Amino acid sequence: MNQSRLHNQHVQLGASFEEVTGWEMPAHYGDVAAEHRAVRQAVGIADLSHRGKIRVTGDDRVKWLQSVISNDILPLQPGQGRYSGFLTHKGKMLTYFRVYMQTDAVMLEDVGEIGDATYLALRKFLLYGTKAKMENCAESWGLLLVSGPKASTVIQSAFGVNVADLTPVNFVTAQIGGHTALVLRTEETGEVDLEILLPVDGLPPAWKALMEAGAQYGITAIGSHAREALRMEAGIPKAGPELNEEIVPPEANLEGKAFSLSKGCYPGQEVVARMDTYGNVRRHLVGLVLKDATIPPKGAKLFSGDREIGWVSSATFSPQLNAPIAFGFPLRDFSKAGTALSIEIEGVRHDATVHSLPFYQR
Repeated sequence: MNQSRLHNQHVQLGASFEEVTGWEMPAHYGDVAAEHRAVRQAVGIADLSHRGKIRVTGDDRVKWLQSVISNDILPLQPGQGRYSGFLTHKGKMLTYFRVYMQTDAVMLEDVGEIGDATYLALRKFLLYGTKAKMENCAESWGLLLVSGPKASTVIQSAFGVNVADLTPVNFVTAQIGGHTALVLRTEETGEVDLEILLPVDGLPPAWKALMEAGAQYGITAIGSHAREALRMEAGIPKAGPELNEEIVPPEANLEGKAFSLSKGCYPGQEVVARMDTYGNVRRHLVGLVLKDATIPPKGAKLFSGDREIGWVSSATFSPQLNAPIAFGFPLRDFSKAGTALSIEIEGVRHDATVHSLPFYQR
């Protein structure tokens, strides 16, 4: 199993670990509520080194990516980013990622924990003779997330990089830990989210600098359990549970964000365009609030009365709402906020109410 270059630091902080796509990563550091609170009120830091990361180089890198991914990246200038998906010919989502345009390369970062899925999917479309090269950076590059109202202040204090005016999903380049790094403004928690993408040898000094700079603000290491609650409260879908081969992008509310209707052909484009033209989205991603304390498993069935109308894709306990929350995909006629549904868990129906997304917004 892979371990982050920061594994020893996590052990020293008392982390409990879990397996994520072949990596041993921190689930929590003993107090999930405190980790959640740090991000909402001050600043948290997380190790996302297990995330899928790809570097595309070569003369045809932009032309090739433009022809296969679902969004239009031709307008991007160095320092700018954009969300995109990679679809099947039936318009279903194989993967979901952020694209970052550099002067000499294009970096891709998975939004979710899906291992090498993006790399393997795109590699099949990299035909012989195309002047583009894909480098799987999953193990050679590390990724840190700094989130919260004090995130920009901590980044500037640690590295002398002014990111106060950076907008999602753009970035600046900086020298960190002796390496050229990308400091990215992303969307992970509903707060100010900044990521540092850099070669793995730079991870330990970058982590140390951030912990020292954030000490006066109570910087707290956060694991996957707190990040999941923060993500879901912010209404952010991710590759894997929400964005997969069951779903077409408009069903996940990704209009204007992850696919283009005007850039020309790409796999799945006709299906997406047809759904836009005729408005025939079959189901919608919604939020759900449960009436009792039971957290449903992924795939739990949604019911309206005795009619099965969808499924749950993710669920967790929300410290912000002090209740279990879930993402689900009911049929569109049952997706209006306030609609009463039920979720079947181990043969028992539990009451739930459709909630507009996001659950929380600063």
